[in-house]
Amino acid sequence: MTSALTRLADWSAGTPRRLWLISFALFFTLTGSWAAASPLGSSPDEHAHFIRAAAVARGQIGGTEVMVPHTVAGIEGHFAETGVQLPEWYRNLPTVHECYSWKERQPASCAPSLGNSGKTAQATTAAGRYHPGYYLVTGWPSLLVDGPKGLYLMRFMSALLCSALLASAVVTAAEWRRRSLAMLGVFAAATPMTLYMSGMVNPSGGEIAAGILVWTALLSIVLSPDPVLLNRRLARLGIGGLVLINIRPLGLIWFGGAVVFCLLLTQRRGLLGQVLRRKALWLWTALLGLATAGALLWAAKHPDNSKIDIPDSLTTGVAAKRTLGNTEVYIKQMLGFFGWLDTPAPAFMYLVWMAVLATVVVLALVHGRARDVVALLGMLVAVVMVPVVAQASQAERIGMVWQGRYLLPFAVGLPLMAVAVCATRAPERGLPWRRLVGLCAVTLVLADVAAFYWTLRRFAVGTGGSWVATSAHWAPPGGWVFWTCLYAVAACAVVLPALLPDRRGEAVRFPDLGSPRTGRRSRVPEPA
Repeated sequence: MTSALTRLADWSAGTPRRLWLISFALFFTLTGSWAAASPLGSSPDEHAHFIRAAAVARGQIGGTEVMVPHTVAGIEGHFAETGVQLPEWYRNLPTVHECYSWKERQPASCAPSLGNSGKTAQATTAAGRYHPGYYLVTGWPSLLVDGPKGLYLMRFMSALLCSALLASAVVTAAEWRRRSLAMLGVFAAATPMTLYMSGMVNPSGGEIAAGILVWTALLSIVLSPDPVLLNRRLARLGIGGLVLINIRPLGLIWFGGAVVFCLLLTQRRGLLGQVLRRKALWLWTALLGLATAGALLWAAKHPDNSKIDIPDSLTTGVAAKRTLGNTEVYIKQMLGFFGWLDTPAPAFMYLVWMAVLATVVVLALVHGRARDVVALLGMLVAVVMVPVVAQASQAERIGMVWQGRYLLPFAVGLPLMAVAVCATRAPERGLPWRRLVGLCAVTLVLADVAAFYWTLRRFAVGTGGSWVATSAHWAPPGGWVFWTCLYAVAACAVVLPALLPDRRGEAVRFPDLGSPRTGRRSRVPEPA
């Protein structure tokens, strides 16, 4: 059995193109399973993103500002939303989840029908101020297929985008000599919450997946330099950066943070000079500069004019104290807190993921050099303090609205930095690294599948129902058994490349890569 898995893993990692295609297919199976097995509108604010995507696909990039009364985190106010013209049934989306959201024992079977009226009417969306790029990618299926089928297709488009970014991160990690450790970092960063949001129509999914690619490419450039692979890594960094900067307003901050922390790890003399001499760097820098200017201009022209009744008791100090006290909640939300933040994953998932993260971080602190330790400790502090600073500075204007997934595009850097330090600093002998990676990969798979089934069960029978949803009140298209089995198979298969033995000094062979100057194939040994 072990040899068969090894042969399958070796075959899947034979070439970058093959590894990318297989990783893409498996990640799409995972994210697509979340898309198909979750009730429509069951994720945070998905109704607003459905409406925004359908409107952008119809050429409605902007719209009329409409003040809509809302209560968010116990605070009442009138929120500035965007009015667009869509088929009338889109107006039912904001309420379709209300009968079961925040009612954990209630399955999703109570959700009303969306209707099928083709008459055009005004629908409002709180996502009208967001950059239209993501919605152009996800919204066009609504022009071809109407009703729930079109909404599911929108989800699958989001899953396709995120899966492509995640597959590129896997290929980048596989270029390391100690590839098993590097790929373990990618799989640890792709938490169940990452895969869940990737399958929803929500820019958070693309933002997180882009963050994983950005971190993986940056760490490869600074810690595993290879002149033959540099242009390709710069291209992946540029693509990930373009998505990250344009998809949500915070993307520029997360990209800048990744650059700063990765530069802290740079200890090779002359490396920055080699990178700065590459024309590809300046090409991608120019593109990222234009994207940044466009994102800032879009944000400046689309301010939030909401009027929220913030209580006088919610001061900056109070908000900071509350946010710091919620650190554990935010960490759980980054790992897996599904539905409208009303469906936590099983405790087993949190314990496993935290154990894996703690293991790689401790090993990195033990084996890292002084600068590595400073960077890792800085990341740990940032993961805790960034939400405190961000929410405290805005609480008197918008209230306590922070969610863990907002930080995830940046926080994914912690496991990726830790495994990168281990792969470059830790001796290959002294610890059974291959067994450790295998154990971590297996436990992550079990935790991931447990989180998927636990969430599907909540929607099928509610948290008070049977542990085995044999008499499901609600079932996704295809049934819960099919999606659970498919997810389990894909979750096992996607980590197989991390079980490959590491390269031991031989040349890194990528048949479709050539020397940037001669175009010939190059076999350049990759430094540790």
